Amino acid sequence: MSGVTSYRRIGIIGSGRVASALGLALGELSVEPLALWSRDPARCSGAAALIGRAVAAQRMVDIAKTCDLIILAVSDDALEQSIFDLAAVGGTATPFVFHVSGRTGAAILSPLVAKGWLTAAIHPAMTFIGDPQAEVRQMIGAHFAVTGSTGQANAAAHAIVAHLGGVPVDIAEEHRPLYHAALCHGANHLVTLIAGSCEALAVAGVDNPAALLAPLARAALENSLGKGMAGLSGPLLRGDEETIAGHIFALGKDCPSLLPPYQAMGLATLDALQRLNGREEPSPCRPMLEMGR
Repeated sequence: MSGVTSYRRIGIIGSGRVASALGLALGELSVEPLALWSRDPARCSGAAALIGRAVAAQRMVDIAKTCDLIILAVSDDALEQSIFDLAAVGGTATPFVFHVSGRTGAAILSPLVAKGWLTAAIHPAMTFIGDPQAEVRQMIGAHFAVTGSTGQANAAAHAIVAHLGGVPVDIAEEHRPLYHAALCHGANHLVTLIAGSCEALAVAGVDNPAALLAPLARAALENSLGKGMAGLSGPLLRGDEETIAGHIFALGKDCPSLLPPYQAMGLATLDALQRLNGREEPSPCRPMLEMGR
């Protein structure tokens, strides 16, 4: 991890998975023990114990008055209120404050900018499942979307990402919603997709669906990341309408909950192929995928 100037004290508002991982990763930058505060005192104490060199603050104002780096690691829906609350309690210092929300940039932090504070949005493009030690390791090489309120704030955000071992990627304020939608589409929907496939394999009598699917899914992921739509294979690419008809019949009969997403993804795939190839004529598979929708 790259070196960065230490902070007198780092404060974290929030006590969830991201708060714990960042606290563990950034703890060595804090001369004094980290301070955590959240609306759930028991959970906050648990997060502080997990981090180790950290204490649970009694009030948000304790964070504002004693910390020169403040991390807002709360849910997206709670972020705006947390910012207003932090601005209201004030403090005499002029800290660097960043939030970790993906969907919003630095503009939401304007109440803190009005106080003269340095602000930014730093979003790690990775998943957090509650294993902070592993997640600290996973941050090395991970990409972080950075949106600073000023050039100075952007530089401070880049230094934090460098310490984490990550790769900073500057995202313009107006593009943050699109950036976050892309991540959710590519990662969250992938979980739904794989879960649906495993469900259908189980109905088909496969004892270990994940083991059967894993090599194929991993290869498809690598192909798509490396080649985009040029990495596609299968019946839609070939225009095998009888195969698609068989899929639709089988799903409707044995796994009807999977049929609507199968049709939707099939049509999205045909649209992408049509754009890629510049063809105007529709695929022979399209009418079957549109049937009953």
